[in-house]
Amino acid sequence: MRRVRQSQQREPTIALINIVFLMLIFFMVAGTLSRPLDPSLTLIDTADLEGRAPPDALVVHEDGRLTYLGAELGSAADFIEARDETDLAEVRVLPDRALDARMLVALGRDLRAAGAERVLMVTERVTE
Repeated sequence: MRRVRQSQQREPTIALINIVFLMLIFFMVAGTLSRPLDPSLTLIDTADLEGRAPPDALVVHEDGRLTYLGAELGSAADFIEARDETDLAEVRVLPDRALDARMLVALGRDLRAAGAERVLMVTERVTE
């Protein structure tokens, strides 16, 4: 009697690992489509708030300069004019951490007076 050899089939784990790795790389690249924040900007720290990084926010620098999509603006009214009139329900503001609070409150008032329905301040979430 001859012994019949059973062929051992290996599971294709390496192929599965390669597919998962490629999917991971794809989602990492696809998840970074938004415009990065200005590198000279340091956001305010807050905790327990839901936040998202908006690509179309008004950036307020430490010295009070206003920028929108990389272009420098003169006032809050210029920002409202640069945006679509139908897109004024929520206006997001990215203030620098070193910005004076009185300037930030005055900017919020100016945005509301210029036609913004709701002004949201975007901050950095800190988990400790």
